[in-house]
Amino acid sequence: MQYCSTRGGVRGWNFRDVLFSGYAPDGGMFMPESLPTLSPDTLRGWRGLPYTKLVVEVASLFVPTQLIPREDLEVLVGEALSGFSVPEVVRVARLKDGLSVLELFHGQTLAFKDLAMTCTVRFLNYFLQKENHRATVVVGTSGDTGGSAIQSAKGLSGLEVMVVYPRGRITPVQEKHMITCLEDNVHVFAANGTSDDIDQPLRRLFADQDLVKSYGLMSLNSVNWSRVMIQLAHFIYTYLELSGMEQAEADGELPELEVVVPTGGAGNIAAGYIVKQMGLPLKLVAMVNSNDIVHRAVTTGDFSMAADVTQTLAPAIDIQDPYNMERVFWLLLGRDGASVKNMMEEFQQSHRHSLPENHRKLLSQVLSTGTVTDEGILETMKRCWDENQYVLCPHTAVAVWHHYHCPHSPRLNRCYIATASPAKFQAAVEKAGLTFDLPQAVLELDKLATRYENLERSVTWCKDWEDRLREKIQSVSAVRKNRGTYYI
Repeated sequence: MQYCSTRGGVRGWNFRDVLFSGYAPDGGMFMPESLPTLSPDTLRGWRGLPYTKLVVEVASLFVPTQLIPREDLEVLVGEALSGFSVPEVVRVARLKDGLSVLELFHGQTLAFKDLAMTCTVRFLNYFLQKENHRATVVVGTSGDTGGSAIQSAKGLSGLEVMVVYPRGRITPVQEKHMITCLEDNVHVFAANGTSDDIDQPLRRLFADQDLVKSYGLMSLNSVNWSRVMIQLAHFIYTYLELSGMEQAEADGELPELEVVVPTGGAGNIAAGYIVKQMGLPLKLVAMVNSNDIVHRAVTTGDFSMAADVTQTLAPAIDIQDPYNMERVFWLLLGRDGASVKNMMEEFQQSHRHSLPENHRKLLSQVLSTGTVTDEGILETMKRCWDENQYVLCPHTAVAVWHHYHCPHSPRLNRCYIATASPAKFQAAVEKAGLTFDLPQAVLELDKLATRYENLERSVTWCKDWEDRLREKIQSVSAVRKNRGTYYI
């Protein structure tokens, strides 16, 4: 299994090299040069596997045994997924009228990112220990990724974790999962801007190949292929549980399952499209909030950022640059790196791109979309409680709105992806007139000390933030060379 860039400038990389990279050197995103096929027999053989074992099966398709032997892979995934609050790791809530919700939020930071992040960090640590190397993880977050990266990597001696979050644009619980971690290898910055603003200086850092190589710079955003690879398992698990495939003829066609995903950076929806390309019979629906670039791209071909990121009740998907759509476009256009390069470079420079009608039609054939207002989020949360006594987080409500407004054929099963616990979004829960008892671990966060640095707005904010982060990377590295402690 070898990997290439979506922009055509890089080929022949192995899983280890891709794992330790952010964007590819040509600015693209890494993808497998070819995708394995999931045959009906393979899927039938996987039915009934515990989630952890399914993750091992999926990862083994993309990670050669000469890099991580199968027995080591099983140990790494087992350790990564051992700290979840339900024994089955993920859980399906079967509610009234065919409403099935896949709960992916039972990890330490109560968000779906914990699933892929814990595994990815274990893979990183495996190679770092083997090679006696260090790496510096730099993460921009719209809310959940940063906390998950910190909690997964805190205390690991070979890994520095640097997280930048948009101050005032995430919930208190999301913020506390980051700023209360006082481990010496964790460095947190609160930026006066949006998550899309944060992406700009980070892209510039990763474009500096001398910096990347000198300090082992890498990303744990869903730019990192390993994150998306583990997320493939969400869709396969959902299919095995909810498609009704066990009722199909032994040699007959497998049924289709509709999966509805709340979408921001588009990592989950990209994972869904990848497994669809591998042969999983999925119908994909990407639901967005008022930041509706994915919806506009599918319905009108307008893949352009709005003037500003709109703050909504679902802050983790308040994103105008759904960067994982680059992976979707690459697959959609038959792995045409040159076309993807032209498209994405135009988008990055002008923040605008108009999909040709034939491309828009291709996209609309593999992806349906919808957009939900804050009022729609609250209405969905209330209705789900009234009918099921089940509290949705506002992001999951963006997906479940579809259940109440888009009737479907009883012959087609559906699943809605629950990306976070309502415990992280108390203000939205209260605004919906509901209550939710906070877990003890969340209540304890208020008692903890905090540590972070501010990145303030200025005329030259992008360059200023880049310089501050660069200085931090260099100063931390200098301390580590002397085997010193950074925070005294």
